[in-house]
Amino acid sequence: MPLPLLPRIFLPFAAGYFLSYAYRTINAVLVPHLAADVNLDATALGLLTSVYLLAFGAFQLPLGVLLDRYSPPKVEAILLLLAAVGAGLFAVSNNLGDLVIGRALIGLGVSACLMASLKTFVLWFPLQRLPAVNGWVMAAGGLGALAATAPVEAALQLTSWRGVFAGLAVLTGLTAVAIFLIVPEHSATRHRSAWRAQWQGVVKVFTSRTFWRLAPLGALTLGAHIAIQGLWAGPWLKDVAGCDRGLTAHYLFWAAAGMVAGFLSLGTLTYRLNRLDVPPAIVAVAGMVVFIGIELALTAGYTGTPLLLWIAFGFFGTASTLSYAILSQAFPPGLAGRVNTAFNLLVFIAAFVMQWGLGAVIDLWPRTAAGGYATTGYSAGLGLVVVLQIAALGWLWCSRSLSQPEDRGLPRNSGKFSCDNGGSPGQPDRRDLPTDGYS
Repeated sequence: MPLPLLPRIFLPFAAGYFLSYAYRTINAVLVPHLAADVNLDATALGLLTSVYLLAFGAFQLPLGVLLDRYSPPKVEAILLLLAAVGAGLFAVSNNLGDLVIGRALIGLGVSACLMASLKTFVLWFPLQRLPAVNGWVMAAGGLGALAATAPVEAALQLTSWRGVFAGLAVLTGLTAVAIFLIVPEHSATRHRSAWRAQWQGVVKVFTSRTFWRLAPLGALTLGAHIAIQGLWAGPWLKDVAGCDRGLTAHYLFWAAAGMVAGFLSLGTLTYRLNRLDVPPAIVAVAGMVVFIGIELALTAGYTGTPLLLWIAFGFFGTASTLSYAILSQAFPPGLAGRVNTAFNLLVFIAAFVMQWGLGAVIDLWPRTAAGGYATTGYSAGLGLVVVLQIAALGWLWCSRSLSQPEDRGLPRNSGKFSCDNGGSPGQPDRRDLPTDGYS
C-alpha cells in the first residue's frame, strides 16, 4: 500500500468509531442529569440507553450485505448522517418517547462505524495484520469512551447535556462528509455479485460450525462489557462503591484508558504470538476468562482497589474483540462484511438484553434511603450475566474449537497455516472455502 493512503484510510474511520463509542458510553456520565431532567427510573434508563444497541444490532445483517456489495466508506458516510439527525433530536427532546427515537437513530447511524472499517481493512491490509490494525481503530473507539467520561463531566459545567448532544450532532455530520470525500474506494468494490448470492453468504456464515464455536462466548463477553461500561458502571460506582459524580467520572475515565491500552496491545500481542504458533483464539479466550473473573469481583461488591479494578475491566474487556479478526480469517475476504456483522448482531443482542435486563433486575429491590439502587440488585443482575458467560465458556470447551477446527479449508493443527495460496504466515489456506462477492 502506498504510504500516503494509510492516513486516508485509517483516520476518517478512526474518527467515526471515536464518535460511535462516545455515543455508546456517554449515558454512564449523563445518568443523573437525564434521570432528574426527564424523571426516568432504572428500567427507563436501561431502555433509553440500550435502544441504541437494539437499533445497532437490528441493522447488522442488512449492513453486512451492503458492505460486501457496495463501497464501505460510502455506506458509513450515509448512515452517519442519520446519526447526526438522531443526536440533534435527542438534544431537543423533552420526553422518553422522543429520546428513545433519537437514541435509536444514533444507534442505526453509527452501526457501520466499526464494520465498514473492518471490511475496508480486509481489502487493503495483509490478513495477518488484521488483529493489530483492528486494534488500532478500536483504540480510537476507546478514546471516544475516554472523551465521554471526565471531559464530558467538565463540559457539563459549561453547558447542559443537550448542548453536549448538539455538539456531537455537528461533529458527526462533519465526519460523514470527511469519510465520503477522503477514503479511497478499493477496486474490489466495483465487482458485485447478485443479491441472492449475497444473502446465501449470510446463510453460510450462520450455518458454519466454526462460527458457532467461538461466537457465543465472544458475543456474551463483549455484550457484557458494552452493557456495563455503557451505563451501569456509573451507578455501580455511586451506589456500591460510594463515589460522588467527580470520582465516578474519574474511574470511568481510567476504565476507558485501560480499554485503549487493551486494544493497542492485545492485537499486537496476538499477531506476535501467532508467529510463534500460538493460535489467536488462545489469547482471546484467556483474556475473556480473566474478564469474567473481574465481573465476579463486581458481583461480589468488591471495592478494595477500585482504580485497578476498573482499569483491568477496560483492558481485559477488549479481549473479546479479537473474535472479529479470528472469525474473519476463517472465511474468504468476500464474506468479511457478513461475518463481522453476523457476529456483531449477536454482540448487540447480548448487550441490549443485558443492559435493559440489568435495570429490570435492579428495580426488583427497593431504593435505598439515599435514593440509590440496592447493592443486592447489582449482585443479582451481574451474577446472571456471569452465569451466561460461564455457560458459553463451557460450550466452547466441550466443542474443543481450539484444537479441532472445522474442516472447511482450515488446517487441522489450528496453529499452522499454509502459504501455498500466495498468502502469508499465520493465515489459513482459503482455496477450499466457499466464495461469493469479491475474491
